[in-house]
Amino acid sequence: MTTFLELLITGISLGSVYALIALGFVIIFKSTEVVNFAHASLLLAGGYFAVVSRDTLGFWLALLVGIAGAALLGMLLEFLIIRRYRGRDHSVLAIVTIGIDIVLITELARRIGPQIFSYRDPWGNTMMQLGPVSIPQTRVAAFVVAAALITVFLLAFRYTSWGVAMRAAAEDRGTAALMGVRLGWISASAWAVAGALAAVAALFLSIFPTTGLDRETGLIALKAFPAAIIGGLDSTTGALAGGLIVGVTQSLATGYQSELSFLGNGIGDLAPYLVMVVVLLIRPAGLFGTRELSRV
Repeated sequence: MTTFLELLITGISLGSVYALIALGFVIIFKSTEVVNFAHASLLLAGGYFAVVSRDTLGFWLALLVGIAGAALLGMLLEFLIIRRYRGRDHSVLAIVTIGIDIVLITELARRIGPQIFSYRDPWGNTMMQLGPVSIPQTRVAAFVVAAALITVFLLAFRYTSWGVAMRAAAEDRGTAALMGVRLGWISASAWAVAGALAAVAALFLSIFPTTGLDRETGLIALKAFPAAIIGGLDSTTGALAGGLIVGVTQSLATGYQSELSFLGNGIGDLAPYLVMVVVLLIRPAGLFGTRELSRV
């Protein structure tokens, strides 16, 4: 029972970080109807900006540099590239983001090289005791920070003028533009917010389950893609649910891998994608996604 609780808490903590990344996918999709395959490179860029400035600025200021750098990079990508393709077929835009991701990941991997950068985070290897369960303080911090950021975003999305404008643009871009919504600003701000959330996720993905930021860190972000799909690409609530589902599924499958040996090695990495396939077979739009209705 203790093992199950440890795996469950680990899964919830990891899932909350995945939810941050999935939320970035959803924000961009709702504002521009683009599936952003360059999200992994934004995450790696934010982490890289933070670790290279850590020795000079210290942990907290370096983290702010990483967040600001990823947000600015997201805005630049939207303004310099994505905006030029506005009005094109959505599949074309998706392919463009794949190209962006390849270029950025290649350059960042070249700069990082074989090194593993440590954030030297303030939590370190400190353990916390929650009843019979001992868990790293890092995992508790990941859950608390992710939950706080998601709550702030959902409140802003629901009650601020920016959130109202984004929801209006997601419903009907043409009507929103006629009502005075600046679609260019909404799109750029969506990329900035997605980049900032990815930078925070890079921190926690680099200190657990791995031991530092390396050129493979961006690949971990791809595990959040099933979370966005499971929850529904147009649902902010779905991003949270999908992240938790993926995190818990991965944690339990990895923890009980010996009992699931008949499914082969690496079932922990495969399990989220299996869940995604099952969900899509039952609900093609995701658990909370909006089904498109067409009259024939």
